[in-house]
Amino acid sequence: MNPEQKTATTLNATFVRPAQFYLSGLTNIPHDKYFYVFLCFVYMMTVLGNGLLLSVIYLVKTLHTPRYMIVFNLALTDLCGSTALIPKLLDTFLFDRRYIVYEACLSYMFFVLFFVSMESWTLVIMAYDRFIAICFPLRYHSIVTKPAIAAMLLFVWVFLLSVVACTVGFLDRLSFCGSVVILSFYCDHGPVYRLACNDAYLNYIMAVVGASLSVVIPLVVIALTYSCIGIALSRIASREEHLKALKTCTSHLILVAFFYLPLLGTNIAATTYIHPNARIINSTLSHIIPPLLNPIIYSLKTEEVLTSVRKLYKISRLSSMTSSKKVTSL
Repeated sequence: MNPEQKTATTLNATFVRPAQFYLSGLTNIPHDKYFYVFLCFVYMMTVLGNGLLLSVIYLVKTLHTPRYMIVFNLALTDLCGSTALIPKLLDTFLFDRRYIVYEACLSYMFFVLFFVSMESWTLVIMAYDRFIAICFPLRYHSIVTKPAIAAMLLFVWVFLLSVVACTVGFLDRLSFCGSVVILSFYCDHGPVYRLACNDAYLNYIMAVVGASLSVVIPLVVIALTYSCIGIALSRIASREEHLKALKTCTSHLILVAFFYLPLLGTNIAATTYIHPNARIINSTLSHIIPPLLNPIIYSLKTEEVLTSVRKLYKISRLSSMTSSKKVTSL
C-alpha cells in the first residue's frame, strides 16, 4: 500500500478523507513545555473551582433558585468545555502525539464548539435575569421561575446541539486531497474546512452562522439588555438603590468581559497579520481562562455563595467533631 493510500480514504470515488490530521500547534518556541504545564495547572484549578461551585449549589437548598440554576449551568458548561479541550490538548502537545484520527478530530471539534457556544448563551440568560430583576422588580418572581429558566436552558442546549452538529456534519462532504496539517491547537472548524480541495462555500456559510450565533448575536443581546438596565437605573432617584442595583450586575459584567474580550481580540487580530504562535497562544487563553475565573468571580463577588460555603464548612466540621467524639468514647 502506497503512502497516499495510508493517509487518505476514498469514499464512493467522490470524497477523499484523510486517515489522520496533524495538529501543528506551537512551533519553534523554546521551553514550550512550560506553557503546557501551565495549562495542566489551569485545568486542575478549573475542575476544582467549578466542581466546588456545582457542589455548593446542589447541597444548599437556599440556592435552589432560578438565578442559581443559570449559575449551575454555567459551571457545568465550563467544567465540560475545559474537559473536552485541555486533556486532549495536553496529550497532543505535551506528549507530542500530534496526529489525530479523522473521526476523533470531528468529535473533538463538536464538543469544543458546542460548549463555547453554550457558555455564551448562558451569559445571555444571566443578562435576561438581571434585566427582569432591575427593570421589572415587582414582577421578577412571577416571570423568572424555575420552569421558565429550565425551558430556556433546555431550548438553548437542543438548539445549539443541532447547529453545531450541522456545522461539523457538513465537513463530511469535503475532500481533503492536499495538506492534512491543521494550523491550530485543536481541530478548529475554520482551519479544517480550508484544507479541502473541493467547494467549501457551504462550510464558510456555516462558519459565519456559527460565529454569529456564538459570539455576535449574544454580545448584541447582552449590550441591548444593559442599555435597558442603564435607562432603568437613570430613573432611580436614590443613590443607595442605584448602587445596590449596580452591585447585582458586577459579577455578570466581569464574566462577560472575560469571555468576550479575548474572543473579540482573537477575531480582530485574525484580520491583520499576527505571528501564528501569538495567535494560537491568545486563542488558547481565550478558551481556558474564562472557565477558570468564572467560579472564582462568583465565589468572591456573591455573598450568598460565600455564606453557603461557610455554612457547609461549619456543618462538615461539626459532623467530623461529632464522629471523632463517638470514636473516642468507644
